[in-house]
Amino acid sequence: MKKLLLGATALTLCAGFSTAAHAEFTLNILHINDFHSRFDPITGSDSNCDAETDAAGECFGGIARLKTIIDDTRAKYEAGNSLLLSAGDNFQGSLYYTTYKSKVVSDFFNQMGFDVVATGNHEFDDGPEEYLKFIEAAEFPIIGGNFDVTKDEGLRGKVRGSIVIEVGGEKIGIIGATTEDTPEIASPGDVEFHDVIQYVRGASEALDAAGVNKIILLSHIGYTEDLNVAASLPLVDVIVGGHSHTLLSNTAEGAAGPYPTMVTNPVGVEVPVVQANQYGKYLGDIAITWDDNGTVTKAEGEPYLIDASVTANEDFKAQLETLLGPIEEMTSQVIGTTTDKLEGAREVCRVEECSMGNLLADAILDRVADQGATIAFQNGGGIRASIDAGEVTVGDVLTVLPFSNTLATVQVSGADVIEALENGVSDIENGAGRFAQVAGLKYTYTLANPAGSRISDVLVKGEGDTWVPIDEEADYIVVTNNYVRGGGDGYETFASGENPYDFGPPLEQVVAEYIAKLGGEYTPYLDGRITVK
Repeated sequence: MKKLLLGATALTLCAGFSTAAHAEFTLNILHINDFHSRFDPITGSDSNCDAETDAAGECFGGIARLKTIIDDTRAKYEAGNSLLLSAGDNFQGSLYYTTYKSKVVSDFFNQMGFDVVATGNHEFDDGPEEYLKFIEAAEFPIIGGNFDVTKDEGLRGKVRGSIVIEVGGEKIGIIGATTEDTPEIASPGDVEFHDVIQYVRGASEALDAAGVNKIILLSHIGYTEDLNVAASLPLVDVIVGGHSHTLLSNTAEGAAGPYPTMVTNPVGVEVPVVQANQYGKYLGDIAITWDDNGTVTKAEGEPYLIDASVTANEDFKAQLETLLGPIEEMTSQVIGTTTDKLEGAREVCRVEECSMGNLLADAILDRVADQGATIAFQNGGGIRASIDAGEVTVGDVLTVLPFSNTLATVQVSGADVIEALENGVSDIENGAGRFAQVAGLKYTYTLANPAGSRISDVLVKGEGDTWVPIDEEADYIVVTNNYVRGGGDGYETFASGENPYDFGPPLEQVVAEYIAKLGGEYTPYLDGRITVK
């Protein structure tokens, strides 16, 4: 086993004995994560990029550019060894997915030559059935990990938790892991999720016992959890992650940490952790060197920003053109204008009040105010894009709200509302999508306090323009989306509320009608409904 060999080598060196030089093996890992079906280029604020802005060289990513940079980089490593990996969440987030579902992902990914793809939580958004279609259409292995599919007749026997592939004559073990929160934030049906660390520990020990001493964790659990796994387990050599959309870089402004981030494991070996932001804007590129014992001795690299300097692959561009007809006919309809950018970035809407959150919460509350609803909750994770100033189309709104959620109401107590708000800020450190954008409500949270005791100063509308403390004993009708009302994102409080009613209409329709009701022109704003201490 490689850790015993490590110990023996260390003792030999300390005792001064001579030792033969070890042969080294270097693997170049190219990786993406959280692609979210963003097949077209995006702006610097991650919203849709129009043709004029793209022609001006101000946009990033897009599957056609991603294809080019992957091909060029793999050609550079042709004489060496390389792997192309995706750390999950390739579903959901654009009208391509809304229209064509998993088929558009498998069609393009098959042509890109992925070696291994992890399972993200969004791969279960349309239930196990759509995930199964993806598996059956893929010409590459899709690995699971810490989830059990034996109760699902379709998936049973079709999802591997780990895989061993040979590169340059060396066996590379790759283990999958998906966030344990998936049942709360997606629709996995009878698929059961288990503890990540326990699963990865067992899988890595099995690989090591089989003589595989180079082990990669291809995870979709988030940067913070990746660091925890790296610090907890002795046999994982490298972690290629996703889920938190984290940018790691040694040069880019605003990066959350260095690329790679090195974490010391329980036996004193440093484990490189990498992640490459989101939406195909970056291609991660890390070179990992192992010695004979399977110990990482070097980890060097930097994610590549896919900007206008990358020429788009013409074949991919042509394929996208053929898919646009049905999409453009539906989405080109203008529903109004916005006088300023509607901020929908996850970095904002999952930690504080954001203008997109205000629009969505105001719109759904307005729709059912005549039914007695006085409070609106919009989960930050349901906001998937910003909209730049100017015309707002159906397509823009559908990109912001790609999940086909519908309007839902429920009656709960004031104490339940506070409990729901506590849930919303309970995992804010990891940018969890449960963060609550609200209307008809004001609240303060203190991040320094432990989860469960962060909320204070909860106010509801009183007479006229007044605000009064929420009455914990009183009942309130809350409007949200059917996903949150059903307990998604940890909102079990709403799932157990009184008089639940998931009646529709679709959120994108509600927002379009709200903008029209305002005369077709909307001015984004913040009004202090969420205070951060």
